[in-house]
Amino acid sequence: MEFCDIPYRISYRNIKHPRLELRTGELEVILPFGHDPETVLSKHRNWIFKKTEFIKECLNNSSNMEINDRTEKEFKKITRSLVNLFTGELKIRLNKVYFRKMKTKWASCSSRNNLTFNKLMKYLPKHLIDYIIFHEVAHLIELKHSKKFWKLVSGKFPKHNKIEEDLFAYWFLIQSNMPYKFSSSSNRIIQ
Repeated sequence: MEFCDIPYRISYRNIKHPRLELRTGELEVILPFGHDPETVLSKHRNWIFKKTEFIKECLNNSSNMEINDRTEKEFKKITRSLVNLFTGELKIRLNKVYFRKMKTKWASCSSRNNLTFNKLMKYLPKHLIDYIIFHEVAHLIELKHSKKFWKLVSGKFPKHNKIEEDLFAYWFLIQSNMPYKFSSSSNRIIQ
């Protein structure tokens, strides 16, 4: 189906309120049973256009980006080293670090002081891994994205807005190439 030249799919679920998702660059309209998709699409038309343009821009920017090809072992070593560095700098305690494939985000922080990192981070340049890890360690101090949180992050990464944009571009680049394997010799995607 299409909405003003934007392809989308509809999912009906046992939920109370409709929602729109563009997590992988594809618009998904998630509706309670019996809900009319056209009403939701019309109501959120401007948001849909704004987000799809942002995604197109990210995809365009990603055409100049290269995917790194670290082993999982190398990635975990880098991550643990940075977690130790940043928790030491901020003088905070961490409970555990986990690694898993995540469908919608690079990392997460739990209220129990556990950090989980997406295994797909291994494909990112080192400076983006640094940022993600610091971002999550900062959540051990301030769980929400409050002014206090962003002040802490901007103290270490003054250009965090640009880094966040690069992370979106890499997200779409990596997602669009997931069916393929990465060549360890050239950092290029191969079939």
